[in-house]
Amino acid sequence: MKDSLIIAVDFSTKKEVESFLQHFKGEKLFLKVGMELFYQEGPRIVTFLKEQGHQVFLDLKLHDIPNTVYRAMKGIASIGVDLVNVHAAGGQEMMQAAREGLEAGTNVGGNRPYCVAVTQLTSTTEEQMIKEQLINTSLEDSVLHYATLSKEAGLDGVVCSVHESVYIHKKLGSEFLTICPGVRPANSDIQDQKRVATPTFAGSIGVSAIVIGRPITQATNPFESYQLLLNDWRGVKA
Repeated sequence: MKDSLIIAVDFSTKKEVESFLQHFKGEKLFLKVGMELFYQEGPRIVTFLKEQGHQVFLDLKLHDIPNTVYRAMKGIASIGVDLVNVHAAGGQEMMQAAREGLEAGTNVGGNRPYCVAVTQLTSTTEEQMIKEQLINTSLEDSVLHYATLSKEAGLDGVVCSVHESVYIHKKLGSEFLTICPGVRPANSDIQDQKRVATPTFAGSIGVSAIVIGRPITQATNPFESYQLLLNDWRGVKA
């Protein structure tokens, strides 16, 4: 799980995913399946990717009453994903229910999927948070508060921006996972992200894993882009 570059395969159909993966023959990847793809293709897309030998982060950001989340996670565990997430804003009881559902749904002798909680989306600014969520504190304090609740609930880590990873690890330990989207190559278009960083910077401060989508999936040469970003992330000089 640690030191992973997770590719966000934000496509609408299995056919598009298959076409993309043609660029990576023989490579075992860590792939993020989000709402767009999962809601179109359902659990079979996870089964397909696992059969190809890839790891899967099922990014559905569950946020509901504890019983519903428990039952959903129990089902999700049975399809063999490696990493799942919930919204920390759902509360500590809901997060505990998510972990318990995963434990209940994991086959005997199998490994429970990692479960992390989304703190504040990387498309959210502090100004938006204060105005729209009525959270009258700094964005950093909000993220750290959610991270602390997540650890107390027994989750494995959080989704946060690269910039918040340092003080989360300082308070909660380096084993507590920080999964960081909003990672972009230097001088690239940040699109709808707000709190962004480069792979090199993320690697230098000990982020657990980074999530990159469009800079790879929309690249002219996805494999080459992936390799360059992976080397930047791991500090490998060309």
